[in-house]
Amino acid sequence: MVRLVAIDDEAPILDFIERVLSRPELTISRSSDPMEGWDMIRKTRPDIVLLDQNMPGMTGMELLAKISDWDPSIEVVLLTSEHSTDLAVDAIQKGASDFLTKPILPDMLRERLEPLLAAAKRRQATNNLEEQLLNASKFGDMVGNSAPMMEVFSNIRRIAPYYRSVLITGATGTGKELIARALHQKSQLSGKALVICNCAAIVETLFESELFGHVRGSFTGATNDRAGLFEAADGGTLFLDEIGEVPLPMQAKFLRALQNGEVTRVGSNTVRKVKVRVIAATNRNLRTMVKEKQFREDLYYRLSMLEINVPTLAERKEDLPLLERHFIKQFAEQMDKPVRGLTRRAQTLLSRYSWPGNIRELENVLGHGCAMCDGELIDVPDLPQSIRSGTSSDEDRGRMTLADVEKQHILLVYEQTAGRNKQLAAEILGISRATLYRFLAENGIESSASTPDA
Repeated sequence: MVRLVAIDDEAPILDFIERVLSRPELTISRSSDPMEGWDMIRKTRPDIVLLDQNMPGMTGMELLAKISDWDPSIEVVLLTSEHSTDLAVDAIQKGASDFLTKPILPDMLRERLEPLLAAAKRRQATNNLEEQLLNASKFGDMVGNSAPMMEVFSNIRRIAPYYRSVLITGATGTGKELIARALHQKSQLSGKALVICNCAAIVETLFESELFGHVRGSFTGATNDRAGLFEAADGGTLFLDEIGEVPLPMQAKFLRALQNGEVTRVGSNTVRKVKVRVIAATNRNLRTMVKEKQFREDLYYRLSMLEINVPTLAERKEDLPLLERHFIKQFAEQMDKPVRGLTRRAQTLLSRYSWPGNIRELENVLGHGCAMCDGELIDVPDLPQSIRSGTSSDEDRGRMTLADVEKQHILLVYEQTAGRNKQLAAEILGISRATLYRFLAENGIESSASTPDA
């Protein structure tokens, strides 16, 4: 159902709107008081608002500003008995989708509202399709349908049944732990333990005890016998994150445990047999570390017999809309908020950002956006300042082509005019409105069906 709210202090006008626009797929709510109407908008979250300009207590322009600030995705049509070009331009600049002068003929109202109703239906259909696509694009706890991620998913399926050890490589924040969890879940050991260890968080002097355990009295503070992570993962999988942080002296003992399936607790002479699959992950270049004698060559080759490289978010930007929807849905449920997506200008801003922190940074940004958002759509002001202040690093900008710079500038002007006043955007850019429409259509920002003739 498309939701419409009509606000006018004249009851006959409200009756007229309801009579002319009434149809099965449209829910119409009405109010003759602007403050009551504002409460109704916040409660029903409509797709379209018909709003009278001249009302006691609050003008239509004032309420328009409140609506635009709260949820810029709502299509607002301003109704007025005053025919004024300046007022119409002002209304459009402040976020109105259209401007109608009273008295309004039935056919005129239907004609002007039909594109907005059709657009609302398309948005609903798109949301349904995006939800289906999101569900179809999940692999374990991961989301993606880009070529790089399809390759990762394929490698997991092939490797999972057979691996003894796997090395996962990739930049910080790309989701290496999720790859490890998927490998374990797709293996025959999915019902067994998955033990996770962050090697970067272990004090160097305690590495041996953490991995292999210790007996009582073996060192100061060892008040009880304690099993290590290898024993805890016996029969299952041990995931060692940031394997490049394991101290060089420990690497020989670690290699022996991998090769022989044997561990000896600190302070004990008893050899214990363990059957463990090991997944190691790193954001460092282990080949370089081997050359620099910081990592054992034999351990590297033992770990990297099977290797999965996780792409950065910049290398899989096709997945950005899916990831945005995934995280927004997740945070909306956690925060019990009705947030369902991003405004077009917020989406554009995120698509131009370079994402040096990868998936983890995107998750943090969208978590911040959901917390700050008051409506159904996260808008640019809801995003962190670091995202709003710059869309890419200086290094990235230095590599941009002239065409990229031109594209970025057009999008910037489009955002500054809130995407609603395309005539003004075209004038600022010094191009025709038809040229702007073609650019937006070619970049998937506006439907090509709305492109006017040149």
